[in-house]
Amino acid sequence: MRMTVWTLGLRRVPPGRLLGFAALLLLAASIASFLRSPRQEALWPLEVRAARRHGLPPALVAAVVEAESGGKRYAVSARGALGLMQATRNKFQPTQNPFDAETNLDVGAQYLAEQLKAFHGNLTLALAAYNAGPAAVHRYRGVPPYPETKAYIRTVLRIYHRWRHRPG
Repeated sequence: MRMTVWTLGLRRVPPGRLLGFAALLLLAASIASFLRSPRQEALWPLEVRAARRHGLPPALVAAVVEAESGGKRYAVSARGALGLMQATRNKFQPTQNPFDAETNLDVGAQYLAEQLKAFHGNLTLALAAYNAGPAAVHRYRGVPPYPETKAYIRTVLRIYHRWRHRPG
C-alpha cells in the first residue's frame, strides 16, 4: 500500500520526502542557533577583550550581554541599569560613559568576575548575584526564589553553552 501525504498546496508528497524535509528544517534550526546577529558579531572583539582582562570565558560575557540587553548599547532598564551589560550607575567612575561599549563591557565583566570569586567559582550563584545582587544570594543561601532571577540564570547558561566553543 502506497501512502501519500497532502500538503496545504494540495501536492502529493511521499512520506520519506516529508521526513527528509523535516530533518533539513531541524538541521537549519540547529545551525541558526549557533549564529549571531551582525550586531552581536560587531561586539565580539570587545567582549573577548573585556573577558580576557578579567579572566572570564568570552562566551560567558557575550551570553550576559545577550540576556541583559540583547546587544543594545543604549539599553536602560526600569531599575536604571545601563548599557550592554546593564550595570548600575554606581559601578562606573564619575567620568565614565556607561553607554560606551568598551567601558560598559569592562565594568560588567569586572563585576561578574568579582561575583564568581565571591561565590568560589559557582557560576549559578555568580549569575544570581549579578542579577539579584549578592545580598539576596546570601540572604537565601543560594539562588533567590525570584522567577526573574531563575529565568535569567537559565537564559544565560543556555546561551553560554551554545556559544562556549567559539574561538576567542
